[in-house]
Amino acid sequence: MKNLTGRSFITLLDYTTEEIQKLLNLAGELKAKKRAGVSFEPLKGKNIVLLFEKDSTRTRCAFQAGGNDLGMNVTYLGPTGSQMGKKESIKDTARVLGRMYEGIEYRGYKQETVEILAQYSGVPVWNGLTDLYHPTQILADFLTIIEKFGQLKGINFSYFGDARNNMGNSLMIGAAKMGMNFTAVAPKELWPDSSLVEKCKDIAKTSGGKITLTEDVNEGAKSADVIYTDVWVSMGEPEHVWKERIEKLFPYQVNDNVMKLAGKDSIFMHCLPAFHNRKTIMGEDIYQKFNLDALEVTENVFESDQSVVFEEAENRLHTIKAIMYATLGEE
Repeated sequence: MKNLTGRSFITLLDYTTEEIQKLLNLAGELKAKKRAGVSFEPLKGKNIVLLFEKDSTRTRCAFQAGGNDLGMNVTYLGPTGSQMGKKESIKDTARVLGRMYEGIEYRGYKQETVEILAQYSGVPVWNGLTDLYHPTQILADFLTIIEKFGQLKGINFSYFGDARNNMGNSLMIGAAKMGMNFTAVAPKELWPDSSLVEKCKDIAKTSGGKITLTEDVNEGAKSADVIYTDVWVSMGEPEHVWKERIEKLFPYQVNDNVMKLAGKDSIFMHCLPAFHNRKTIMGEDIYQKFNLDALEVTENVFESDQSVVFEEAENRLHTIKAIMYATLGEE
């Protein structure tokens, strides 16, 4: 993995098909070591910092536990834990942290923030999520697909919901890079940016993949190997967005009918958290306001044998460890 040493992980657009596959192979090896109880601390003594402008369960735990597994010391700075962007510029913060830490993770809003951190820190920077991209999640998703189907190339992958968000963007990029057949199933106004679509179509010409956009649920679900969805409203969006988004996206809910169209051998995926019942404060609030006990996916599908959401969640740990190990490893 020497060719990745010192690299940042900002978007999958920056990585080749071969490099992505190397990271996935490495993640599989690290997962096998973890499952076997083999201690592996190649980065012992290194220090990394996690900058979170947005709270998270899986991203924080994966970086924290993964860093510890690899022997590193991990500092967590939550939404109120630093002066970045408030009393200190992002550029200045980058130059300070780069002198104290060997790696920086950022999870927040603007893509520009993580890019500035990467430009000025002098150390590898990892994108834990921005409004535009969520590349660490995509590696976990792809490792899960490989575990279920043995390959990525030729897999029919259908994404239901808001296809212009960070997950829609990143899954489309990843699918194009790895030769998958990606279908965005969404109303036209929620399709990905046209320039990104064209870029992905060009990438897919080389990889053997295909990019399709459709408003037709039946077309999108039929013969899909993977049915994927995400929350309809992102963290930080105002409350009035809920009603508008639900009205547009409810026809694209992943339910028993969608999974039947895909077929019994298909799998259901979700990056979590999911609104699939009323057993959360927000879930109950949605029910009281809109009389819906589920949004993007029904309870039946979420808890079905076709659902691999928790295998997918576990794989956040192994793929994030692979990213850190590959980019911080010795020359």
